[in-house]
Amino acid sequence: MTQNAAKTRSNHALWGGVAFLCIVIAALVFGGIKANQYLQDEQQMPVQVIDFSGDYQYIDITKLERLIREAQPGSFFALDVNDVFRLVEAQPWVYRASVRKKWPNTLKIYLVEQQPVAKWNEDLLLNPYGDTFNAEGKALVLPRLYGPGGSEKTALEGFNAMHALLATTNMDIAELSLSERFAWQVQLKNGIELNLGRQEFIDRLQRFIDVYPLLTQQEKAVKYVDLRYDTGVAVGWKAPRDNTTKEES
Repeated sequence: MTQNAAKTRSNHALWGGVAFLCIVIAALVFGGIKANQYLQDEQQMPVQVIDFSGDYQYIDITKLERLIREAQPGSFFALDVNDVFRLVEAQPWVYRASVRKKWPNTLKIYLVEQQPVAKWNEDLLLNPYGDTFNAEGKALVLPRLYGPGGSEKTALEGFNAMHALLATTNMDIAELSLSERFAWQVQLKNGIELNLGRQEFIDRLQRFIDVYPLLTQQEKAVKYVDLRYDTGVAVGWKAPRDNTTKEES
């Protein structure tokens, strides 16, 4: 009887331990579920602050914050930083961005804005690297560049080279066109049009700079200069009624 009683007590203790362990596990699971629900609840752990930093002028911060909150309506813990990063960098005026969370309720976003240096084919802008982006209706006074698709970087490199050369004068470029055959045409801010052709366009522009003081000594104003000659240039003059005459020099 003594052995049976001891065995019974041992069995009771074993099952009591198992029951206690089950209760502990159930409590942990229940607590984990409740904790997860709490952390996922926007009302309990909302993203209260979206902190933007960086040097920007054209980015609409109010609109950007609204887009982020609409795309990520959950709690601080549920918010996906990678999704926010992709959303922010998809905005036209954002060149680069970094996104991180800051405990307990802040999303920090650092912005690098696009730097527009020229208009491209009327409806787009170019940044300093020759990448296009949408102007979103911004009225900017910039040089106008035109060319076939895929020639953005070539056109911008040519513009930069010509701009640097013209920096020694009081002239600058208002419009530059690159044809399908990659021939260069330039309109200066003083209204003079230059036809530089396909080859040695920098040397030809230098020839124009050299001859320009002689052209300004004439009584008539210059309308265009064709520099596609091995030697000399062809000059079109503005007549009083804009009837263009032409002569070679």
